[in-house]
Amino acid sequence: MTKETINREYKDRLFKYIFGNEKHKDLTLSLYNAINGTSYTDANNLQIENLEDVVYLGMRNDLSFLIADSMNLYEQQSTYNPNMPVRMLCYVGKLYSMYFEKHYDLRNKLFGSRMVNIPCPKLICFYNGEREKNEEEILRLSDAFEDKNMKSDIEVTVRMLNINWGNNNKLMKDCKPLADYSNIVSNVRKLVRLGISVEDAIEMALQGLSGDSEVRKLIKENKAGVVDMFLTEYDEQGVMNVIKEEGRAEGREEGESAKGLEVAKKSIEEGLSLDVVNRITGIPIEELKKLK
Repeated sequence: MTKETINREYKDRLFKYIFGNEKHKDLTLSLYNAINGTSYTDANNLQIENLEDVVYLGMRNDLSFLIADSMNLYEQQSTYNPNMPVRMLCYVGKLYSMYFEKHYDLRNKLFGSRMVNIPCPKLICFYNGEREKNEEEILRLSDAFEDKNMKSDIEVTVRMLNINWGNNNKLMKDCKPLADYSNIVSNVRKLVRLGISVEDAIEMALQGLSGDSEVRKLIKENKAGVVDMFLTEYDEQGVMNVIKEEGRAEGREEGESAKGLEVAKKSIEEGLSLDVVNRITGIPIEELKKLK
């Protein structure tokens, strides 16, 4: 596979690659079930469509065509975005147009005297930015209206779930792939802050996932592409410039051994496991235990 092919194939964010990919719909079904409180087992009944940054999920009924009860739109954000209701409004409009293009009979009935049943939109934003947020918030379109006193004929609400590591434990328990995603993103972020390259940080963070983790296997199989995903997840160049400058100042002030000890302390404070800190610094685990 050429580098050009890799960049083209894996230009999406890691979240979308894991949960919006036809090749591993079982992971997506796990997320769908956890969000909706369902227990579907046949991933072939899950329809996935990608529209810009959004993953659209629907369940096929027994007649094998989409007449889903709900139109599920999932988007992951690594920065807080209060404009999600406006964006989701645009996405839903496009998806309903696509829906009626596929079902000509329903489209024609729109102009009739009988009500047409359509999928109910369910709008979810998965947030894992560094800004402190509640485990769950409801974002409203009406909050963006210029005239707050004017009564609108349209309201859009988006359910924003904080999926940073340590939040929404029940959801994480119900969806192990989501928990693994949250875990690795959290650890990579901490390691990069310590001056570790993104590629090395991913390799180290993978050690924190169980050997049978499907997300771990998926990432290891596509390491080069996943590195690109992390680089597009945040402004890595800006982050690395700060880290390098801090590293130069620290290097001028301390020797290498002292620097390693400081890195170990910071890593433990950040919540990294002793095994991971040991791989970063080379300091024996017994010595690291004394730093806790």
